[in-house]
Amino acid sequence: MRLTTKAKIIQLPSLSQANRLLVKVSYKSQKSKINLMGNPSFSNFHRLLNRSMANKVGDVVCVTGANGFIGSWVVRTLLDNPRYTFIHAAIFPGSDPTHLFTLHPEARARIKVFEANVLDSDAVCRAVDGCNGVFHVASPCSLEDPVDPQKELVLPAVQGTLNVLEAAKRFKVRRVVLTSSISALVPNPTWPTNKPFDESSWTDLDYCKARQKWYPVSKTLAEKAAWEFAEKNGVDMVTILPATCLGRMFQPGLNASCAVLLQLLQGSPDTQEYHWLGAVHIEDVAKAQILLFQMPSASGRYLCTNGIYQFADFAKRVSKLYPEFPIHRFPDETQPGLMACKGASKRLLNLGLVFTPVEDAVRDTMESLTAKGFLKQQNSQS
Repeated sequence: MRLTTKAKIIQLPSLSQANRLLVKVSYKSQKSKINLMGNPSFSNFHRLLNRSMANKVGDVVCVTGANGFIGSWVVRTLLDNPRYTFIHAAIFPGSDPTHLFTLHPEARARIKVFEANVLDSDAVCRAVDGCNGVFHVASPCSLEDPVDPQKELVLPAVQGTLNVLEAAKRFKVRRVVLTSSISALVPNPTWPTNKPFDESSWTDLDYCKARQKWYPVSKTLAEKAAWEFAEKNGVDMVTILPATCLGRMFQPGLNASCAVLLQLLQGSPDTQEYHWLGAVHIEDVAKAQILLFQMPSASGRYLCTNGIYQFADFAKRVSKLYPEFPIHRFPDETQPGLMACKGASKRLLNLGLVFTPVEDAVRDTMESLTAKGFLKQQNSQS
């Protein structure tokens, strides 16, 4: 079976393969639906969405980086809402979108796949054409240090974002939700030590460049360029800055944020000094993105974390959950001067989002790491 788009023809699994997958997923989805609907936070989330979407039926939206860790969850959450009639899933040319069609029984009918390198403005326009919303998630992030950081990280992040915003302007998109990162917020060594970090903080570019920390540089430059473009061209945009995202992985490969937990479980002494502010369940990030798109009052930047705390504190929580793993014992201050704050994401909390406990995010990540063969279970010593 083939799915034809304006961008390129994508080969999909046969109908028999797809049906087997969908039957399996449909069964799991029904079980999940029963459990989730009994969860007050889930029910509250959907009440908020229904209220915000009053008189807005039949949205068509584009998700860039749709087959990545965050992108897949955004697609899944959109599919759960019948108001989104079609989803334009923009993926990097040659990458595999197959798992997207296992996310929901209606996925095959509602997802249109577009191969679009965000540096190719024409391909981006083809993906955005016909949409009234864009979730720009795509941004390079590697487990390895870049050989050419400008070419591998900075250029795709900055110019790719500008290409998406230019397309949004051209096709009069109602709103763009840009996935930024806490890496556009920290490190910031000039931030007062007695004040919890909030959305007014910006990463110190010179500080990062001096330490060869190019991912924060790329995310910071991309978000700043996005705000300049949006304000100059009248594009309605909000940005979300997720902390370290954990949870179930739909994509086949290992993503950078889940690798943080994997390395911790394997005994890594890395303190995540320059990249840590807290953790957040990936499902909460996806819910927040949809909420920000649908809430007319949403504006500006939104930090998305279930709290601010030291990486050492996170390691202790993981060690308590999984004492059989050789987790490194860190000093109390892995992020010197970082002030803890449980309600750091107060802007999202004020919109009604309820965050999942970090322990649940860790457990869900563990299940995926084990199921996908990235992690071998240890013999429990308890």
